[in-house]
Amino acid sequence: MSLIASFVSARPVWLAGRKNDMNCTLALRAGFAAPERSGCTLSIACATVYRVFLNGAFLGHGPARGPHHHFRVDTWALAPLVRSSENIIAIEVVGYNANSYYTLDQPSFVQAEIDVDGGVVAATGTHGGGFSARQLRERVQKVQRYSFQRPFIEVWRVRPGWDAWRSSLAIPFPTEELAEQPEKWLIPRRVPHCRFQVRQPLTAAGPGPVQTHVAVEKTWKDRCRTDIGPKMDGFPESALEVDPSEDYQHLLLLGGGRLARTYRPQEVLALAERSWRLFDLGTNLTGFVGVSLVVSRPTTLYIAMDEILTNGHVDFRRLGCVGLITWELQPGTYQLESFEPYTQRYLELVVTDGACEVHGVWLREYANDSVWEAEFSCDDRKLVEVFSAGRETFRQNAIDIFMDCPSRERAGWLCDSFFSARTAMDLTGTAAIEQSFLENYLLPERFEHLPEGMLPMCYPADHPDGVYIPNWALWFVVELEEYLARTGDRAMVDALRPRVLALFAFFDRFINSDGLLEKLESWVFLEWSKANEYTQDVNYPSNMLFSGALAAAGRLYQDAGLSTRAERIRDTIRAQSFDGTWFVDNAVRTDGVLTPTRNRTEVCQYYAFFFGIGAPDGHARASEHQALRARLAEDFGPDRQAKGLHAEIHPANAFIGTYLRLELLSRWGRSQQLLDEAIGWFHEMATRTGTLWENLSTTASCNHGFASHVVRALYRDALGIREVDYLARTVRLRFGESRLHWCQGRLPTSDGPLSVSWRRDGGSLRWKCDAPRGWTVIAEDAHGQALDADLTPETSTAR
Repeated sequence: MSLIASFVSARPVWLAGRKNDMNCTLALRAGFAAPERSGCTLSIACATVYRVFLNGAFLGHGPARGPHHHFRVDTWALAPLVRSSENIIAIEVVGYNANSYYTLDQPSFVQAEIDVDGGVVAATGTHGGGFSARQLRERVQKVQRYSFQRPFIEVWRVRPGWDAWRSSLAIPFPTEELAEQPEKWLIPRRVPHCRFQVRQPLTAAGPGPVQTHVAVEKTWKDRCRTDIGPKMDGFPESALEVDPSEDYQHLLLLGGGRLARTYRPQEVLALAERSWRLFDLGTNLTGFVGVSLVVSRPTTLYIAMDEILTNGHVDFRRLGCVGLITWELQPGTYQLESFEPYTQRYLELVVTDGACEVHGVWLREYANDSVWEAEFSCDDRKLVEVFSAGRETFRQNAIDIFMDCPSRERAGWLCDSFFSARTAMDLTGTAAIEQSFLENYLLPERFEHLPEGMLPMCYPADHPDGVYIPNWALWFVVELEEYLARTGDRAMVDALRPRVLALFAFFDRFINSDGLLEKLESWVFLEWSKANEYTQDVNYPSNMLFSGALAAAGRLYQDAGLSTRAERIRDTIRAQSFDGTWFVDNAVRTDGVLTPTRNRTEVCQYYAFFFGIGAPDGHARASEHQALRARLAEDFGPDRQAKGLHAEIHPANAFIGTYLRLELLSRWGRSQQLLDEAIGWFHEMATRTGTLWENLSTTASCNHGFASHVVRALYRDALGIREVDYLARTVRLRFGESRLHWCQGRLPTSDGPLSVSWRRDGGSLRWKCDAPRGWTVIAEDAHGQALDADLTPETSTAR
């Protein structure tokens, strides 16, 4: 795999003396001629984020994210859009210079060049030429952060024609001095660009009145405002030029948003002073929010966004971030679009001062468009809706890395990535995003602010507070084994071996006399449930995961010592954690004696069986563990609490207990139960937001990447694609027992699509599999036996 990318002429540049300024936006412009049918490209790298226009039309957004001190080069094909006469490339780059989980705190720069027929016609830097640049002051610089995890909000002050520089070289463009920056370590993008499809709202509500200057008992201020200091980059409150989130809290939007009226894009909607209008996109989407306006007098327009409605309106604070875009507008006509992507089903436009007409509302999608070849359908509409929600969730969380959510954080979290990487193969047939994700962990010399050997819990990200999740680093090892099975990329696995061994060396300092991890430090995290309160002194789920990581590394690197160590830990956990009925979560050391507690959580049981702690046949405790397995399968699920069963066992949450449970139900051959529970857990999510949630309630993100893993369960346990071996080019079908009458689906592979369908015909199951040429199809019944005469294919073909 190549780790090098380059430019021909371009050099990195930024405003002279300004490379460390927070939230500084630079505008660049270049004109060029392109003969008909010429090969024409734009290559660009930057810190931190850019968007680019060709002849005034939106072209793209980036870059793909790389690790510290490494910058991915994006290349855009211009040929389909260029004119034979003069063309204009306009680039806007914001340098955030603020720590976050979304982008890295690194000095600002942009490096760009335009190539026509193999020759550079414009490039940044003194050896290039053709680009002029100035600070884009229309975007207000001194504003508050968007969230703890993301940098600054957007506040714009614009006049008519403010953006005409993007489409006409005749528009004056006062230039400012640029200074060349140190040479950058450039690496390839690897992942494909998005298509940036434009979506319209489906319904609208309003107008309704807005009351201003409403007294607020206590103004909401997120930690991204109150904790500004050495560990949180941002402007202190005293330096903020405007304060939209506080101003907005003194508004009262009267009347509820009844979204009963169809939205018509050509319709002109008036927004008078102190009024609101609400728009529904129909499903939770991520992208760039746009509005077309005619402004009659100086106007302040807020655009508030969220995934759900709260009391009939958008609550911009619900997700722990400032879901507001602010436009201060002089009279005139505008086509406005946000610089950053946001996630929402609902958009609310609020005018406090002035008045305007709304001539259009849209969202330019920022999502993975490689998923549409993947299909699933069956005679249960609810399962189809759950699949669609899973696919939609994945595509919004898999642009350049695997993200937790596309809204509050846009961060590349470990553990989440374990689940998302599986889904990526099912929906796209490629591991390109996972390769980039892992490469980001490979390339840095070290990870600042973290203990030697520890991996960041999310990356690329800044962790100046020194916080890490030790458990998530172990999920990295478990994922790495599956990555090798998916790709055969031995070079990546071997290159990461020092990281893996250094990680285990880090954990050695916490090993007690029993060989278990004890008193883990920092943020010991299992899932969003009561289990997080039982993490000391010895946390058994953490040790279950530890054994799984050691076993995975033992297999990856043919290290018998690691494998033996993993099995010893399993035996010790079985002896200490199992109380005869349940696995307990933790043990506490008192006066030197380690004593298991009576703390028992649902997710602890799932960790135990997922990582093989549940005893195999022949073990002394096998019968007891099998009884627990049966109890978990039969008594737990979406309605367990409603039935009042096992109230002493604290319930699991979606992240990650519910998904571990689905995996176990599949292992245990309970296909129909898995499908019933998938509907029980996720169908409400699918119908309410069209995406799947972080929790089992709307208390957090309603669009979380890991949750797309339900797609894997539906392909496997409804459609019957039990296993796809991409290296051996073999698909194993196992048709489980279910109440479905028919099912069909398609997965993409690098060799072409893999399609499976089946239908029950009386007492028989008739099936069909179209596999790519050269692939082997193995078909089994629900018990893993080769299909008999009553379970015969109509056709089984290999192209």
